[in-house]
Amino acid sequence: MLRSHTVRRYSGDVDILLQGLFMHRRSFFLAGFLLSLLMASQVEAQNWPRFRGENGAGTSDLKGIPSTWTESDYAWKIEFPNAGHSCPIIWDKTLFVTSATEGGAERFVHCIDADTGKEHWQKSLKLNESKKHQKNSWASSTPVTDGTRVYVLFADDARQFAIAWDFKGNEVWRQELGSYDSEHGLGASPILQNGLLIVPNDQVGPSSLMALDAETGKPLWQVERLPGKTSYSTPMIVSNGDRGQQIICVSESNGITGIDLQTGKLNWQTPKLPMRTVASPVASDGMIFAICGEGGSGKYFAAVQTDPAVSDESRIVFERKLTLPYVPCPVVYNGMLFLWGDKGILVCLELPTGKELWSQRIDGGFSGSPICIGDRLFCIAENGEVVIIKAADHFEELGRTPLGDDCHSTPAVANGHLYLRTFRHLMAIKARPGAKE
Repeated sequence: MLRSHTVRRYSGDVDILLQGLFMHRRSFFLAGFLLSLLMASQVEAQNWPRFRGENGAGTSDLKGIPSTWTESDYAWKIEFPNAGHSCPIIWDKTLFVTSATEGGAERFVHCIDADTGKEHWQKSLKLNESKKHQKNSWASSTPVTDGTRVYVLFADDARQFAIAWDFKGNEVWRQELGSYDSEHGLGASPILQNGLLIVPNDQVGPSSLMALDAETGKPLWQVERLPGKTSYSTPMIVSNGDRGQQIICVSESNGITGIDLQTGKLNWQTPKLPMRTVASPVASDGMIFAICGEGGSGKYFAAVQTDPAVSDESRIVFERKLTLPYVPCPVVYNGMLFLWGDKGILVCLELPTGKELWSQRIDGGFSGSPICIGDRLFCIAENGEVVIIKAADHFEELGRTPLGDDCHSTPAVANGHLYLRTFRHLMAIKARPGAKE
């Protein structure tokens, strides 16, 4: 049984206990102590179920992660025999991450104890060797989990698969999704919502967005999309007004689209984007923020209203064409949008206006995305150095820590830990009350 269920039962037991304790005035202190323990356990149990956490926002309120550290501060550190760029995902005490052999002939899913780093199991899939971009890997798509199963996308030049395993390592279902045609390899990640596994499939060849039943793998709907430059952007979910929820997808050939979650019906669409999309969108204030680019830098950014009732003429709120990331995703914090560039320029925009508050050059090249822990931005440079910047209306660098291995991945925060993945290593830092942030 899932540990999150245990927490909920424990919460009910504590409620009953507190009712009795509060009847005795001298027990207030004990009641408060128990309540604080419960709150701490609930915070520690927060999950990071997909690429960049809940709905791809890349934010966490975890306290106690330091701004600099040494090797002795790691709760654990492990080395993989094979490389990958996918991000770790965590549900309660279970962590999943992927890797692949050179050339991609074998792809792996690793199930790891999130507290100790001990590997519970690994599964593999044999595929054809295939080409990729020099900055990509054969294990770049990040898995997604609902706490019952883990879902993974793998592809070579001929086939793409979605596969589900339960937490004990049993394969639950496998669905072949057709061919996959991209000169750069697979990169986009699946997402889950309302029992649907959403698979983005914008590529050079036949393209689509599809929804599979998460329990069985059965296709529930599939909508064709225009082929074009392969997109590496992972979708996100926003409100569909009084009609439920909609999926936000971005690609060069299809622009920015809002698609009904339950039916796949197109709600709205912007014009075609001028270049390839790699960074995933984020949302705030009824808008989503999307970027496209080429050659290692972003070229076009748009803030777009997601309300289906908005007219096409007023859907784009503001645009930007200079000093933009291409691969790293944006992150929103406290009314500000942070754009962390591939070549080390960080820009802070005011929301909802888009006014530039500041920009600053940061040493390093970046192929992973920043996340925000409390009021601090964490991003790993390609040389494996973690750079930490104050998420504020002024620039302040707080610390740098080398990881000892190159990195194109994005950190994860859950289970009271910060998890950092490099090409061949995975390490965890446990939050400590009172740690200097």
